[in-house]
Parts: sequence; C-alpha cells; structure tokens
Amino acid sequence: MNTQFRRVVTGHDANGASIVVSDGPTPFVDTSPVQTSADFFRTDAAPARIVSRPTETTAGPRRQLPASGGTVLRMNRIPPEPAFLKTITPEAARHAFAALGNEKASTWGRGGRHPASHRTETIDYMIVIEGEVTLLLDHEDVVLRVGDVVVQCGTDHAWTNRSDKDAVIAFVLIDGAYDDDLKARFG
Repeated sequence: MNTQFRRVVTGHDANGASIVVSDGPTPFVDTSPVQTSADFFRTDAAPARIVSRPTETTAGPRRQLPASGGTVLRMNRIPPEPAFLKTITPEAARHAFAALGNEKASTWGRGGRHPASHRTETIDYMIVIEGEVTLLLDHEDVVLRVGDVVVQCGTDHAWTNRSDKDAVIAFVLIDGAYDDDLKARFG
C-alpha cells in the first residue's frame, strides 16, 4: 500500500511575493492495519492566521479532532476491510480512539454498528479520491465512489471498504458544537 502523500505549502518571501515554503511527503503518516492517515495541515482558530512562512502544523501526537475553532485537512488510504476488525471489542475500539485523544467518540458497543463507529462534534467534508468506500450510518449504508462528496454533520458513522481495492478519501474537519437539542439527545 502506498503510504506517501505529497504536500506543497506556500507562503511569502520578504517582498510579499508568493513562494513554495515546503514540497514533499507529508511529515507524519499514521499507519495501521485498517488505514493509513496523513494530516496535511491544521489551523487553530477562525479566521485562520496567515503568516509569511507557515510552520509545521501537524507536529506532535496524532489526534483525531481539530483544535477549538480550527480545522484539519487529512487524507486516508483505506484497504479492504480486514476480517479481524469484526472481532474488535468495544473496549479495544475505545482504546483506539483514546490513542487519538478522543475516547468518547467511539460508539461501538453503545449503539454504533461497526467497530470504527464514532461521533465527533465536527462538520466533515469528505471526498472520494480513489476506489469505493461505504458510509455506515445508524440505519443505512451509503456506497460512495470517485468524486462523491459527503458533508458529515456530527452523526454517528463509520467508513468501511467492502471492495477488493484500496480507497483514498480526503477530509476537511471543522470544529463544531452541537446545538442544545442534539446535545440533550446524546447525553
């Protein structure tokens, strides 16, 4: 499985002209049996601060969520779903999400339909770049192919690859907040 993604970051020279600040593989790639994930860029506020020469925004431990008021641009390569995934316990699923700094997101064993089921307080834009992936919601499955876009609005969901080829999906995660009505429903 190809684990490299190219990232080009632009900025400005001393005269304000546009330049390439960095061009190469993403500096941090997280690889596991169920996916390869690379964060390309993170912001920590809205509006995002624009500087002459952006510093590395993806340094530090891998985490699932954007900073408060921030965003994450991420790309995942998802292989066909391995058989062992169906044997993961709810505790193991929570442990995997805890490693991403978000244990409470895991819903497996608490209503989620799949070991990767989770809910985050974000709006996520997802675009299928290559292959096919299935979005699992509470009561339906949605098969997505190249060029399809999902706007995921804080719902309980999981991504699975039921095909025989890798899928590549791009995400933009935007920090959000549930309105009081939804927050009350989720406890």
